[in-house]
Amino acid sequence: MYDKTAALRRIDAVIAQGPYTDTWESLTGWQPPKWYRNAKFGIFIHWGVYSVPAFENEWYPRNMYIEGSKAFEHHVKTYGAHKDFGYKDFIPLFRAEKFDPAAWAALFRRAGARYVVPVAEHHDGFQMYKSELSRWNAAEMGLKRDVVGELKAAVEAEGMTLGVSSHRIEHWFFMGHGKDFESDIPQNPDRDDLYWPSMASPENTDDVFGAPGPDEEFLDDWLVRTCELIDRYRPRILYFDWWIQHANAKPYLKKLAAYYYNRAAEWGVEVAIDYKHDAFLFGTAVPDIERGQMADIKPYFWQTDTAIALNSWCYTENNDFRPAADILCDLVDIVSKNGCLLLNVGPKADGTISEEDTAVLTAIGDWLAVNGEAIYDTHVWKTFGEGPTKVQDGHFSDAVKKNFTSADFRFTAKGDKLYAAAMKASESGEYCIRSLRMQAHTAGTVFHGLVERVEVLGTDEAPVWTRDAEGLHIRTDFSAEGPVVFRITLG
Repeated sequence: MYDKTAALRRIDAVIAQGPYTDTWESLTGWQPPKWYRNAKFGIFIHWGVYSVPAFENEWYPRNMYIEGSKAFEHHVKTYGAHKDFGYKDFIPLFRAEKFDPAAWAALFRRAGARYVVPVAEHHDGFQMYKSELSRWNAAEMGLKRDVVGELKAAVEAEGMTLGVSSHRIEHWFFMGHGKDFESDIPQNPDRDDLYWPSMASPENTDDVFGAPGPDEEFLDDWLVRTCELIDRYRPRILYFDWWIQHANAKPYLKKLAAYYYNRAAEWGVEVAIDYKHDAFLFGTAVPDIERGQMADIKPYFWQTDTAIALNSWCYTENNDFRPAADILCDLVDIVSKNGCLLLNVGPKADGTISEEDTAVLTAIGDWLAVNGEAIYDTHVWKTFGEGPTKVQDGHFSDAVKKNFTSADFRFTAKGDKLYAAAMKASESGEYCIRSLRMQAHTAGTVFHGLVERVEVLGTDEAPVWTRDAEGLHIRTDFSAEGPVVFRITLG
C-alpha cells in the first residue's frame, strides 16, 4: 500500500546523510561525469501506449481529447466515441509481441551509441517499468513486461550505459481537455486513476510562470515516483522535459537532485541530470537543447536531444526521416562545441524498429566505425571550426537544412592529434583548412605550431599536403557519405 508520508521521510533521510543537501549552493559541487563527456553519442527511445494509434505524434493522448483537432477527428472515425473508447483502451492493444531488448541493444551498439535513454514515463502517465506506486504500468498491463528493467540488462550487456527520462510532470495538464465533453475521463479522477489529475490546461504550455501549476499533492507524487525510478534501476542519466521549469517545482528539483546525487555517491558512480531552459541552476546539471544546437563553442558540457524523424518522437505511419549524413554533420558540429547528441528512435507498437530508423542507425554506425576516434573521448580545440555555413542557435531548429560545404570544417582534439572534419566531401578532392595557415604572429591567428603529419580516416592513401599563408592544403581522392575526417599530428 502506497504510503506517501513514509516515502517522503525516506527521501529526506537520504538527503540528510549527504554529501549533497537540497540547496543550490551544495548542488553546485556536482561535476559532469567524465564517462558522459567522453561518450558523445546516445540513443533516446520514445515507445509507449501512444505507439498503438501511431497518428501524428506522441501527443496523441492529449490531442485526441481536443475537439476539432485532427487527432480528435481521427479517433472518432477510427475508434468511435471517446466515452466508449478512450486512451486507456489502447493499453490492451499494446502487446509488443516482437519486443526483443537484446536486438534493440545490439542495434544501438552497432550504431555506435555509448548510452541509451528510454522514456520511463511520458506525459500520458503510463509507466514503462515495474512500479509499486501505480498499477498503470507496463509490467502489469498491456505487454506485461518491465521494459526499463529488460532494457537495462540488455544495454549493459552490450557495454553501454542506461539512463531514463521522466515526462511525468506534464501529466498535470496533459489530459485535461477530456473534461470538456463527454469522454472516459472523469471530472474528478481518483488518485489511482490513469487520468489523475487532468487539470485545466494552460493556453500556452510554455508559460511555466503564469500558468496554474502543479500542487503539493501532485509534486509529492512526482518526487516519490522519480525516486522510485532512481532506486529501482540506478540510471546514470536522468532526463526531464521542459515543464519542471515551473516555479512550483523548484523546491522539488533541489530535493530530487540531492537525493539522486547522494544515491550515486553511495553507489560509487557518476550520474547526471539533463534539463531544458533554466529549470536547474546553471552548474548543477547538464543543459539540454531540444531539436537544436549551439551556434558557438561553449566552456561547459551540454547535450542536444533530437529525433531521426522530424515530425514525431514516436513511430507514426507518416514519419519524415532525416538522412544519416545530415545527422552525422550535426553530431560532428555538436561534439566540436563541447556537446553530445542524444538521438531518438521511435519503435513500432509491436516492438520492432522501422526499416528507415534501422538504416539510419546502421549508416551512422558505419561512419563511426571508421571515424569514431574523432568523436569519442575527444575534447574541444581552440576553435570549433571554420567555413561559410552558420548553425542556428537554440531549440527547435533541426528542421533547418544547413547545406554544409567542403569549406566547412569542425575540429576536435585528443593528445597530439587534431581532427578536422570536412562537413562535405570535395568534388575536386581539394581542401584548405584556413585555421592552420602558416604566418608570423599576428592578431587573430589561430595556430602557430607544427603540422607533422596528415592522414585521412578510412583509407591508407597518403594525401598530398602543403601549408602556406593561406592554410593547410590537402589533396585526396577519398570520399565518404558524411563528413571526411583528417587526422593531423601536431608538433
